[in-house]
Amino acid sequence: MANHLDLEEQEQLDQLKHFWNQYGNLITWILIAVLGSIAAWNGYHMWQRNQATQSAAMYDEVEKVVRSGDVQKAERAFTDMKDRFAKMTYTEQAGLLVAKMAYESGKPDVAKATLTWVADNASDPGYASIARLRLAAVMIEAKAYDDALKTLASGIADEFAALAADRKGDIYVLQDKKNEAKAEYQKAFKAFDSQSEYRRLVGVKLSAMGVNAEAGSEKAVSDEGAK
Repeated sequence: MANHLDLEEQEQLDQLKHFWNQYGNLITWILIAVLGSIAAWNGYHMWQRNQATQSAAMYDEVEKVVRSGDVQKAERAFTDMKDRFAKMTYTEQAGLLVAKMAYESGKPDVAKATLTWVADNASDPGYASIARLRLAAVMIEAKAYDDALKTLASGIADEFAALAADRKGDIYVLQDKKNEAKAEYQKAFKAFDSQSEYRRLVGVKLSAMGVNAEAGSEKAVSDEGAK
């Protein structure tokens, strides 16, 4: 009986050796790849946490500089932040902050360049949309109406579509393109929440153009009412 078990064990050992000789290297490399992937994944998340911590600290510094009112220093701080943490959300927030400060300080070119960077590079669609809306406002101020329309033509997240349509309507009014303005205002009116102040404002704009926003059609103005 013992000899029979010994023979069976020897046969199993021989089969195991044969299997390992045939597939051992493959199994080893698969294990190395899996363990390496796990290590890389953990390392990446650790790196992300470090990046987030450092970018948050830099954002605090940018915020302090902005409060001090030094536009040039704020611009340099933001440039440094872009170079080191271009893909971090804090950098996008810092860009919007610096652009606002620059515009209010009478430096629209700095504001435009900063907002353009955020619009083109932000990983968060919301921040990219805000940057495009503000950039369009800067362009409108400079009477660059076609550029403003191009800026609003793409890269706008759904939740900002109504604001973009309202701004397009404003641009078309400035270009004396009334039909296009009405169409954009009507889009905006339909997209805004019924309780939104923005919706009421768009309704006023449509009313001034002779459009009943609620009905979606032009108001019939009687001769008597026109007197």
